Amino acid sequence: QVRLVESGGGLVQPGGSLRLSCAASGSIFSTNVMGWYRQAPGKQRELVATISSGGWINYADSVKGRSVISRDNAKNTVSLQMNSLKSEDTAVYYCNLNVPAFGEGYWGQGTQVTVSS
Repeated sequence: QVRLVESGGGLVQPGGSLRLSCAASGSIFSTNVMGWYRQAPGKQRELVATISSGGWINYADSVKGRSVISRDNAKNTVSLQMNSLKSEDTAVYYCNLNVPAFGEGYWGQGTQVTVSS
């Protein structure tokens, strides 16, 4: 079983920055994709950014240029640095680990990010 634990959420003012981190533990296949998704009230969960174990990165247009995703393969961690935050970034952010080879996907419990003055 794989467990994902997020940290780093909180309240931040518009224009501020926040760093989210996620640590994965358990039986983890080395070839995988880790990333972040978010879900705002009344909306569907959406992709924020993903990064593969080989370093391929994908960003949602809404955060491109304002966010940087990174990972440490040896530690099975992924981080998301978010800058120039806007009120529309307010959501619960979920860490995800996906293993395409086996069709397996795992989610963290989520961490709340609130952007408000």
